[in-house]
Amino acid sequence: MRTVVAMSGGVDSSVAAYELKKRGVDLIGVTIKTWPKEECGSSGEKLCCSLDAIQYARSVAEDIGIPYYVVDLSKEFAGIVKEYFVSEYSRGRTPNPCIYCNSRLKFGSLLEKARQLGAGRIATGHYARVTEKGGRYYLRESSDTYQDQSYFLYDVPRKVLPLIDLPLGEFTKEKVRGLAAEKNFMPAWRKSSQDICFTSEEGGYREYLAKAGAGVFLPGDILDATGRVIGKHKGIASYTVGQRRGIGLAMKEPVYVLKIDPENNTITVGAKAEAMNSRIRVAGFNWLAIDRLDGPKKFSAKIRYNSEKAEALVTPYGDDEAIVEFTAPQFAPTPGQAAVFYEGDIVAGGAWIEEVLG
Repeated sequence: MRTVVAMSGGVDSSVAAYELKKRGVDLIGVTIKTWPKEECGSSGEKLCCSLDAIQYARSVAEDIGIPYYVVDLSKEFAGIVKEYFVSEYSRGRTPNPCIYCNSRLKFGSLLEKARQLGAGRIATGHYARVTEKGGRYYLRESSDTYQDQSYFLYDVPRKVLPLIDLPLGEFTKEKVRGLAAEKNFMPAWRKSSQDICFTSEEGGYREYLAKAGAGVFLPGDILDATGRVIGKHKGIASYTVGQRRGIGLAMKEPVYVLKIDPENNTITVGAKAEAMNSRIRVAGFNWLAIDRLDGPKKFSAKIRYNSEKAEALVTPYGDDEAIVEFTAPQFAPTPGQAAVFYEGDIVAGGAWIEEVLG
C-alpha cells in the first residue's frame, strides 16, 4: 500500500523517508503547508512551511527518488490548531499544540489528502512504535526512551493506528543524525526545533497571541497562597503553572506559579512545596489499549512530555472524566497539558488535565 511520509525538512522525517524507501515502500513525500501564502515566505528554523523547510524536504525527496508535494492545510490548521491555542491561553490554561496537531491534522486531515493521492498510510519521523498483537494495534514507546515521543501521539484515533508507520521507533537520535550525514542530506546539521512551530523567532508565542487579539496581556495582581496581593503580572498568558523564572518578584526564596485565574485576572505563587500535588481531575479520554475505564485502575502516568512516569490510580468520575491519584506528589500538574497513561511501554490512553485537586 502506498504511504505518504510527512516531511518537515528536519533530520528525523528525512531519515524516516529514507528508511521506508530502503524497505521498498511505495512512497510519496509531503510537506504540510500550515500557513497562508502571505505568511509562508519567510525562512527560519521553526517554521514548518518556510522556504528553507520546503527546500530541505524537496532535496531529500529528490535524493532518495520519491515524488514530492506540498499540501496546503493552512485553513484546517487555522481552524483547528491555532484556534485551540488561543482559546486555551484565554482560559488560563497551557495548551499542547503538538498533541492537537498530531491527532487532528497529521493523522486526520493529512490522511484524507493522502487518500486523494492514492495512498492509505501515513508515516512520520516520531520516535515511537506501533506494533500488532492478536489483531490489535498498540502505540508503544520508542526503544530509546530518552528520545521517546509517544506522549505526543496518545490522542491519535485508535482506528488510525493500523495505518501508521513510525520507522524511527528503534533508532537513537545519534544514529539518525549519522545516517543523514552519511547520505549527505541537507537537513543533517539542521538543529531540531524546541518551540511552537507557528510562532515567530523574535516574539515567540506572546507576539502571536497579541496579534491574534486574545486579550490575555492585561496586567493584574500576583497573589500569595493566602490571597494577599504581592505584585503585578504582565498578563496571564505570560505564565504557566510551575514557572519560576520571569515572574518579576524580588523574594527571599524562589517562588513558583501555583494557579492562573482568568476570571479574576490573577496568578497565585508560592514555594515549591506548595506546587507539589497528588490529585488531579482529567477529562476527554482517548483510549488506545483498552476500550474504556470501567473502574479504578493503576497506570504509570506522565503529566508532561519530559516528566518521569509516576504510579497513579485512575478512577472514573462523571462522564468521560476521572480522578488521578499519584502515589507520590507531582510537581506542578498543569491544566491544558495531557496526562498520558502507560502499561509498561504501551500507551493505554490519556486525557487533558482540567483541575488540580491538591
